[in-house]
Amino acid sequence: MERCFQLARMGAGNVAPNPMVGSVLVHGRRIIGEGYHMQYGQAHAEVNCISSVAKEDRHLIAESTIYVSLEPCAHFGKTPPCCDLIIKHKIPKVVIACRDSFEKVNGEGIKKLLSAGIEVVENVLQQKALELNKRFFTFNKLKRPYIILKWAQSANGCISAADRSPVKISNDLTNKLVHRWRSEESAIVVGTNTALQDDPALTNRWWTGHQPVRIVIDEKLVLPISLKLFDQSVRTIVINRMKQSVNEHLQYEKAGEQETSVDALLRILYQQQLNSVIVEGGAKLLQSFIDAGIWNEARIITNQSLVIENGLKAPVLKDGVVVSNKQIKTDHIQLIKNP
Repeated sequence: MERCFQLARMGAGNVAPNPMVGSVLVHGRRIIGEGYHMQYGQAHAEVNCISSVAKEDRHLIAESTIYVSLEPCAHFGKTPPCCDLIIKHKIPKVVIACRDSFEKVNGEGIKKLLSAGIEVVENVLQQKALELNKRFFTFNKLKRPYIILKWAQSANGCISAADRSPVKISNDLTNKLVHRWRSEESAIVVGTNTALQDDPALTNRWWTGHQPVRIVIDEKLVLPISLKLFDQSVRTIVINRMKQSVNEHLQYEKAGEQETSVDALLRILYQQQLNSVIVEGGAKLLQSFIDAGIWNEARIITNQSLVIENGLKAPVLKDGVVVSNKQIKTDHIQLIKNP
């Protein structure tokens, strides 16, 4: 099952809103096939696993055990049900890390396998499986994206100079890590002031792979179209209170009269099947998530050698459990979970 998790992670950033899934086929004590869900809309892990079995080993499939990091699907989506494939190949035993919470699956895959006379073992390394697909499970259970708060601060807890001008806080290696984080999430959001003062591109240009959908909250549409956010190189959504319009790369989404900007953001992300978002600033927007208690984890980068006199103070977490610490040169990186 640990190998299933390793394989599943290779789909990070490419399979959302689907979960990351890995699968391994074992005969005796030998792996004869393995695969993972590579791309949204393409073959699932079980399909790639069974397809990978060498010609000389294919007669062993019906005598093997298939391990899967998530319950096999039993419904037609963009691909046929994986349960049908397992049944077709007469695989006698299926070992599953956890059930799929998606309403069209959620136990139906297990029922179908059992009805076909297949032995099913559940909840093997279940907690690791839930952590692996925390975005997917949060999205389906809470009907909102998984929310990651991220900011960089000085040793004295400031995120910019007193006049709000940007200051280079994190080092180049840390910045590459941040761009890797971006490649793993569906969307990234900033507020009006951050967009105006920092003019960020919000891309993962120092890493590879998937570009997150860029989102900016600009209630009164005051941001100039000359900003990097509007270069139409990446799909961008502007949440506002003035107009509604859509084209391929730039769309304007109007918040409801009774909605806060945060409520509108979460509604729009859910409607558009964007199951995770990094909130990158500014302090006011980050604090609004914290004050509402609507966040899953925070990633805080502190440059321990930098002091910003009379600077703009960083957001303040009210609750949180530190689950990991990392040091990259002068930068200390904390991962904090919302209990």
